[in-house]
Formats: sequence, structure tokens, C-alpha cells
Amino acid sequence: MDKFEKFRQDYPVFEYTSYDIEDKGDKIEVVYNFNIQGLTEFHPRWEFPKGKCSINDNIKKLLNNAIFNLGMVEVVSYLKATCSPKLIVKAGYLNDNQINWFKKLYINGLGEFFYTNNIVKEMNAQTFLDIEVQNMQKEEYKSMDLDILLKGNLIPVGGGKDSAVTLEVLMDDKTDNTCYIVNPRCASSECAKVAGYMDDNIYSPRRYLDSKIIELNKKGFLNGHTPFSAILAFSSYISAILLGKKYIVLSNEDSANESNVKGTNINHQYSKSIEFENDFREYVKEYICKNGPEYFSLLRPISEWQIVRAFIKNPKYFSIFKSCNVGSKTDIWCENCPKCLYVYIMLYAFLDKEDMDKIFKTNMLENINLKDIFNGLVYPDYDKPFECVGTKAEINLSLDIIMNKLKTKSEKIPKLLEKYNENNIDLEKRIENAKNNWNTINNLPEKFKNKLKRYII
Repeated sequence: MDKFEKFRQDYPVFEYTSYDIEDKGDKIEVVYNFNIQGLTEFHPRWEFPKGKCSINDNIKKLLNNAIFNLGMVEVVSYLKATCSPKLIVKAGYLNDNQINWFKKLYINGLGEFFYTNNIVKEMNAQTFLDIEVQNMQKEEYKSMDLDILLKGNLIPVGGGKDSAVTLEVLMDDKTDNTCYIVNPRCASSECAKVAGYMDDNIYSPRRYLDSKIIELNKKGFLNGHTPFSAILAFSSYISAILLGKKYIVLSNEDSANESNVKGTNINHQYSKSIEFENDFREYVKEYICKNGPEYFSLLRPISEWQIVRAFIKNPKYFSIFKSCNVGSKTDIWCENCPKCLYVYIMLYAFLDKEDMDKIFKTNMLENINLKDIFNGLVYPDYDKPFECVGTKAEINLSLDIIMNKLKTKSEKIPKLLEKYNENNIDLEKRIENAKNNWNTINNLPEKFKNKLKRYII
């Protein structure tokens, strides 16, 4: 019996028992209470600073509902340790449609987790998990009408190039914008400040994992990627209500819709995809608030290639932006992972060596130890690395531009590109097409479309 089956047999039930909300004056503290029967309890928590919004009874009910639903996503980080086949929900009520909504999120959001743990056979919403509601009151949460006027934008800022572009596109709206940063780190805070936002316009909730999940991982319990952007969706929704913001403006691009494993829908970025975005928008209107904050990605119509092209207009971010997950705790580019190599390739298509040296310490294309990562980023017969990276088509376009640039200047071809077969056919036309790419499948209100189009020209 493999580890997955043994854990499911030994720990068949996971419980979302309750959640506690405490008003501490300057902040609202939320504690979730989870339990794996026969193993351990978990008590993760959130701290939401209070905004300017006056919390009346109507908003209290709305927040209570949203906080319960955030807990349904927090469950995933702990349920994955044993993959218990039954989730019992005692903290609140879910109808059948809501149950199916969360099952879909769990299955698709855990796609990478299943794949890397070699349990793809269980990627079925019906066989993987049974969700049973045991809320004694059987009180169904009703979608409410918000009785306050919403205004302005809440902009999640992660410290990478994408959110920096969004900040620049919305620069004219700065007085009505607030940056949203969960557990701030240097890169995210500094990007916001370089864009002109001070502490009064930066909203920073705190998320605290229960350390017992780390202890279980060290003991060999199952671990892997979870759909963090779904947590961001619900937590930003709660924050937008507290701040009275009309729009939650994300920075997820068209490229986030591509799967990582050929012939499957396994997508590291599932909770950044247009599919999840649409599902979330429908869910909050149906089950939380009919006229609440509107959630959409500003960069959805454009590709990662276009985002990089827009990003380089602002060298002020070059020395501070960071996208490397490996080096996130120390705010560095590790220069040894798929994300670092990907960003290096995309930027090098637009920047000269002098500018590249201001961002990275080494020429990553000279590192032959990155060959397997390079192959995964570039070639169709290799799986794309499980990272937030663009499509292989736009990576190859960037490499063709790099090769053309190096040959034009008679510069040495770096080691990773020595066997790369560049495609020079209609390169100028391909570049022009890439510049003009616009995916019409998006949720941008008209005024945001116009702002984005003006900026990327």
C-alpha cells in the first residue's frame, strides 16, 4: 500500500469545525479550527487591519459569510497532508452547488500536487473527496446587497513585474488606489513605494499557517502546491469590503491559462486562470454579495511577452522587483530555478547586457546545469516547469530575438543556446503580431480596457 492510500485509510475524516472572529479594535482576527480525526488539530489565523468602512450589522453578516468561505480554501493546505476522503463541514452551510464548486477548485487547484506525488489516478472530483455538511442550523447563507458606496481599486502587489505594470497602468487613479500585500516582503513593499504609494495606501493583512503542518511534512506526510491565488481571491474580497473598494484588480495574464503537462489540464497557475476568475466572480455574486467588489485581472487580455515589453519602460523597478519563489524569504534571485531562468530570457529579449547586469549577478544562459529547466521552458516534448511562467511560444519568440541580437552584434552564443535552432522566418512580423495580441475573453470594465490599450502601445 502506497503512502497516499495508507493516509486515506488511517485518517478518513477531516473536519472544518468552526472559526472565531474577534474585533481587536484596530484589526479583525480570524482563527480557523480544523481537525484530522485521530491525528491533530490545526488553528491557522488571519489578521485584517480595519479600514475606513463603518462595520454595520449588514456588513458583519457579509464578512462572516466571506470569512467562512475563505476557510473552505484554507482547508486545502491541511487536508493535503493526509488526503482524507471525507471533509465534514460544521462551521457553516453549503448547498450542493457550493459543494461542487469547492470540489472543482480542490481538484484543479491540486493538479500539480497530484502529479508530483504520483496520484494522478485520483484526480476526480467525485472519488477524491466527499464533502458532508453537518451544520446543525442548516442556515443557508444568502447573497446580500451591500448598503455602502464602493469606490476605487484594491491592487494585489506581489513584488514582480506583472503587478508593477498594473500599478503603472493605473497611475492616474492613484488617489483612489490601495495596494494589497499579504505578509509583506521587501520586494512587494518597495515596488508599491517606488510606484508612489506610502503606508497609508498599502493594506497588509497577515496570514499565519499553523506550524503543525510543517511538522507533519517533516514526518513524511504529503506535501505540495496548493491554489494560493484562490486564498488571495477570498481574502482580497474581504479586504475590499473593509476598505470600501469597488474593484479588485489583479495582474494575471493570458499566458496563465496554459497547462504544464502536455495532454492534460494540470496547470500550476489554475487559480490565476480565466476559468477560476469566472467561477469566482459567479460564486461571490450568487452566495456572498450581489453588488460587492468586482474581481478581475487587468492584464488578462495580454501575454507575458507584452507585459515584459511594458515593464521595461520603468527602469525604476529593475533593482527591486523579485519573482523568484526560492529566494523570496531573502529577496534575491536564486538564479538556479525555472522562474529565474524564465524571467532572464524574457528580459534579455528587450534589454542590453548592461541593464541585465543590474538585475542578475550572472548570465544564466551560460549555466549548462540549467539545461533540463531550459528544455522544459522551450521545447514541446518536455513538460513545462511548475512555476508561474509564460507559454512556450512566447519564450521561443524571446529566444529568437536574443539570437538575432547576438548574431547582429557578433557576440558569443551562450552555452544554453548553442544547440537552439532559432526561427528567423518572419521574425519582424511575429514580433508585430505579439505586440498587437489582445485576448477578448476577459472581464475588464471598458474604462480599464482603454487604460491598458493606451499603455501597451
